[in-house]
Amino acid sequence: MRRSPEYIHQRAKWTEFTWDADALALPLSVVRHKQGRLLGTMESMGFDLRREASLCVQISDVVKSSAIEGERLNPEEVRSSIARRLGLDVGGLAPSALPRASRHVEGVVEMMLDATGSCAKALTKGRLCAWHAALFPTGRSGMNRITVGTWRTKKSGAMQVVSGRVGREKVHFQAPDASRLNAEMSALLKWFNASRVTGSSRLDPVLKAAIAHFWFVTIHPFEDGNGRIARAIADMALARADGTSERFYSMSTQIEAERKDYYSMLERTQRGDVDITPWLAWFLGCLERSIISADVALAAVLNKSRVWQRINLRGVNERQRLVINRMLGDFEGFLSSSKYAKLAKCSTDTALRDMRELVDRRILVANRGGGRSTSYRLAQADAIKG
Repeated sequence: MRRSPEYIHQRAKWTEFTWDADALALPLSVVRHKQGRLLGTMESMGFDLRREASLCVQISDVVKSSAIEGERLNPEEVRSSIARRLGLDVGGLAPSALPRASRHVEGVVEMMLDATGSCAKALTKGRLCAWHAALFPTGRSGMNRITVGTWRTKKSGAMQVVSGRVGREKVHFQAPDASRLNAEMSALLKWFNASRVTGSSRLDPVLKAAIAHFWFVTIHPFEDGNGRIARAIADMALARADGTSERFYSMSTQIEAERKDYYSMLERTQRGDVDITPWLAWFLGCLERSIISADVALAAVLNKSRVWQRINLRGVNERQRLVINRMLGDFEGFLSSSKYAKLAKCSTDTALRDMRELVDRRILVANRGGGRSTSYRLAQADAIKG
């Protein structure tokens, strides 16, 4: 008696995916509507605001995509790397003056910007291998030497897809043998680069993003980094769907927030048949939630813009500009003279003079308490004296 396949890739013609178009029609239309509204809102904003919003989203995308794999990147390094590559000022510093990030951060950023910034270009083996080499510039994953810039080999053994901390990993599925990789990846790349026709209409680009992500993750062609590359491929397809390389929502950020459900749905679909309706439905829901979350990030960008419009009526010095930008970003807690001195790299006396001026202009507001315990927060834009 023949044993039934344990994983989807063990089925004959496993890539001939099917789905319930009627069940997906409503969630797909909702997502497309929300995408259109968000892009329309961004289009109505000024060029500088759009670039600032896109920068914030791209930083989150890089940081959170790595976090899904249990890797923590420094957001400031990521910000500096992206801003330099895109020619953006950060904290009053010109792109040429921004510090360089580590080789690893630069590689992750390079992959992400190539995926979305050149989304119209064909996805090839060479391009994927270049992404992989950028992710692992030292040829190592942690302490382990790995095969970099090409498909994994038989020497690496069975490829198990796991999540969780070291020592407490959970195995979700096992990928195809290395001997199948050339054929499997050739089929995926041919499909991804073609305008697939289903019946009388093209496959919606958002569904194509979902399928491409699942297909690539199933094959797991590299020894490491497959999750991050799968999400880059999805971002590439979504950029094509949006018709712009600028990113105003982050799928990786939402997946990181829903990591447990993400791995659970991947495992469920891997152990099912070629009907991938549940995976597509989950992907659409996650994408919708990422677009809704983008409204929060957009509000922060708009507030930052309003604050600077008021401040720039009279201007501030470079130390003050640096600190205000940090407070408008991912600054935690309240500002004190010691924090100011550390951020601005100045003496405490200079920090106190700068802060008194900002208080006089109502840019900073003192919190309750006094003396040495006095702390400050940024005022609302409308309260700032020009």
